Amino acid sequence: MRIVILADPLDNQQAGIHYYTRNLVLQLGRIDNEAEYFILRRKMDNLFPAERQIIVRNYRFPGYAALRMFFIIPHRIRKLKADIVVEPAHFGPFNLPRKIKRVTVIHDLTPILFPHLHRFHSQLLQRIFLKSILMRASLIITNSKNTSRDVKAYYPGSASKMKSIYLGRDEEIKYSDDSSGLEKYTAGKPYFLFTGTIEPRKNLDCLLDAYAQFKKHSGAQHLLLIAGQKGWKSKTFFRKLSRHPYLEDITIMGFVERKSMSELYSNATAFVFPSLYEGFGLPLVEAMSCGTPCLLSDSSSLPEVGGDAALYFNPNSPEELANLLIKISSDSSLGRELSEKGLKQAKKFSWKTHAIKFDEAIKKLL
Repeated sequence: MRIVILADPLDNQQAGIHYYTRNLVLQLGRIDNEAEYFILRRKMDNLFPAERQIIVRNYRFPGYAALRMFFIIPHRIRKLKADIVVEPAHFGPFNLPRKIKRVTVIHDLTPILFPHLHRFHSQLLQRIFLKSILMRASLIITNSKNTSRDVKAYYPGSASKMKSIYLGRDEEIKYSDDSSGLEKYTAGKPYFLFTGTIEPRKNLDCLLDAYAQFKKHSGAQHLLLIAGQKGWKSKTFFRKLSRHPYLEDITIMGFVERKSMSELYSNATAFVFPSLYEGFGLPLVEAMSCGTPCLLSDSSSLPEVGGDAALYFNPNSPEELANLLIKISSDSSLGRELSEKGLKQAKKFSWKTHAIKFDEAIKKLL
């Protein structure tokens, strides 16, 4: 049995689907079975055995990306005589013979459900291709029950070929009592933390408004650290930030290396996640793994993943979030309680378990 994973996210991004693909590939490589897993990607490294990496480079000239996706990649897959092809980024696979089984991983449906939060070309491509992708798929893997419900609502015929498998936690991200690397950002002051790409779905306007109310009514010294890269449609956020009454207490950290994340999470008074929609919420699991109290939007999959280990607020109510910021910053016993619950909740998520269930679901296709 030959299984090809289209692993471009390893090379062309650093966000959630990159971490998903990386952890999936790592764990599948450790499963001892008769299946042969190959990864097709843009460049080679030592993540997977060299003989199992199929390199199809990407060149920047007009039309090549489409040529690569619709013709070159399918040709390499046919040449390998693959039995199953997996698309971890949910956009494909394309142009394969019917005898090759197709597996599509759906992380969320935000381009369909909230098109105004995405770039035009992204939502347009989803509207054009997603329904046919789901129709042709032999197996659809989702990352939460909430995502499964959304997919079934969008395409009811998908129910019989749907498999929900929770994502895992990065075991290298765990509680750390070191705070030496934070001094340049905090000067020893307490802080609230958000991590993720700065884009409309993350609802950071709500966080800015709530933080202003928190500072006004509490008089507390807490800073606000926002760790993540600038994404699409972020001009409104940065314009609002530039006029914030407590701008001097807010730091945009940009991309933070993975090796620094344990320290960043562990020393935060709370991790704040005001997203309008999350398919799963990997940063939430990372925060809980570090024992960080979590304040979460009550939308989409977040209550499902956070369970009773977090406090929840309406993502359209900065007032609710501000009240929780005041509460968590002034009640140390509540912080300890959420920390203990979070550590316990995080243990429910394992990349090894995800890969085993993924592998089992794949094998059932043949």
